Amino acid sequence: MTESSQAGVSRRTIVKSSVLAAALASVPAANASAATAPSGVALVRNRLTLPSGIATGDVTSDSAVLWSRASGAGRMTAVLRAVDDGGQVLRGRGAFERVLRGPRATQASDFTAKIHAGNLPSNTRFALEISFEDDGGAAGETVRGSFRTAPDAGTFNGAGRTGDLTGGGDVPASSSQSFVWTGDTAGQGWGINEEIGGMRGYRAMHQTRPDFFIHSGDTIYADGPISGSVTEKDGQVWRNLVTEEVSKVAETLTEFRGRHRYNSMDANMRAMFADVPVIAQWDDHETHNNWYPGQIIDDSRYTVRDVNTLAARGRQAWQENMPIADSSAIWRPGTFDDAGQYQPARIYRKISRGPQLDIFCLDMRTYKSPNTDDREPYATNILGQEQVDWLIREVSKSKATWKVIAADLPLGIIVPDGPVNQESLSNRDPGAPLGRELEIAGVLSAFKRNGVKNTVWLTADVHYCAAHHYSPERAAFTDFDPFWEFVAGPIAAGSFGPNAMDGTFGPEVVFSKAGRFAGESPRDGENQFFGHVQLGADNSFTASLRNANGATVFSKVLTPER
Repeated sequence: MTESSQAGVSRRTIVKSSVLAAALASVPAANASAATAPSGVALVRNRLTLPSGIATGDVTSDSAVLWSRASGAGRMTAVLRAVDDGGQVLRGRGAFERVLRGPRATQASDFTAKIHAGNLPSNTRFALEISFEDDGGAAGETVRGSFRTAPDAGTFNGAGRTGDLTGGGDVPASSSQSFVWTGDTAGQGWGINEEIGGMRGYRAMHQTRPDFFIHSGDTIYADGPISGSVTEKDGQVWRNLVTEEVSKVAETLTEFRGRHRYNSMDANMRAMFADVPVIAQWDDHETHNNWYPGQIIDDSRYTVRDVNTLAARGRQAWQENMPIADSSAIWRPGTFDDAGQYQPARIYRKISRGPQLDIFCLDMRTYKSPNTDDREPYATNILGQEQVDWLIREVSKSKATWKVIAADLPLGIIVPDGPVNQESLSNRDPGAPLGRELEIAGVLSAFKRNGVKNTVWLTADVHYCAAHHYSPERAAFTDFDPFWEFVAGPIAAGSFGPNAMDGTFGPEVVFSKAGRFAGESPRDGENQFFGHVQLGADNSFTASLRNANGATVFSKVLTPER
């Protein structure tokens, strides 16, 4: 998204407290012993800590990715115990305990590590403990969290049948789920302000007790420097925590990694990620505003102008710091090829959440064609053919009641990239599909042709919240079934919008709420937003849009179509 920075940068404003430096240190004294200690004096070893907390991700009915970062080299260990809703360990029937030893965290991965926990019982809450052992076998700090696996695909509905619950029958109340989504963290110079309680939108999401969280992209702002203070429009002074890595645009791998470390300094985010599984997507600001593959950026702040180089570094840092698995049955992380180049796991993927819900995460950045006016008479890429084929195939064969398509860019909102070019897929032309619109038109047409029902699109990106209903009766392109798109965000960044709409797919703006002025700070939380979905025992889908204080500003109940 095209945005203006709200704060100038001065390296002299960098905050370097001793506590902050210790929390962010890449190479600790954890494995160092007092080699020069006098004879007979016991050697002292500092235990490994977890300065970025812990997280879980891509949790299904029988698996989860467990993530953390150590303060130095060591082996990741996780303990899982089945617990009741009060946190008490289950005994007898239902008891489950497993100790998992994961990979070594090394400097090559910035001391991050992941464990794939498989063969887990469905619809079960787990108490989680993660720690790291140093190379001498000494156990370090333990950080605790929890998560719940999804209901099993064979969960019985009210009529006693299993499997596909589309349009009929209730599910047990214990099998219903809720989740939240949003995007845009620490953007436009609005970082962690401890005077207002940090990124309190994460606290508001956490307080809804969701089963998981979709981060719809812009998980960091690698291209948005953060300074020590910003004078707001009304004269108040916003005070940021600042680290060296966030004081300039990210160009080196270390600087991209530092952006993720910075966000994890926020206590609200750490607390939520310890308890709420993450389904992560990326967008443009993990690299550079509005980027596309092959671009040579025109930005005087950069010495590295090749966006492919920046994107590779940004992708590696993102992949290291997100609890993401690829779409295969057995998780494998990104690897290094024979030339030593990092090869990340695929971002677009399906997360099965039981009989009521499948999540289809898109990657609308990696395969993107250059930003033009998007009026080419032939299809250009927002997904790429391989991803298009995957999306049509997987959504068409889904047996879940609801098929949520998590998109990192909106469908009908016009998102310009300069005076002529377009960043998203809408092209300002309300007529027949052109350019990137042709790719989406093909997807929607295939859904109709294959009899797909109950798709809902969720997204962020534009820094305001909205509810859009798309219908062929209002559209220039008519070969599709009606559907809803809900937009949320930003969670901790400047507010913008609302944007104009493109009429090609017939959107109706049922609701929208934007900031009071462009770039408005998150100080009062009134115009930062997240979305919340509650799946009912009757298979209803209640989508609400809420501000960063937790107040609901819009709600819509959808019932499944048979």
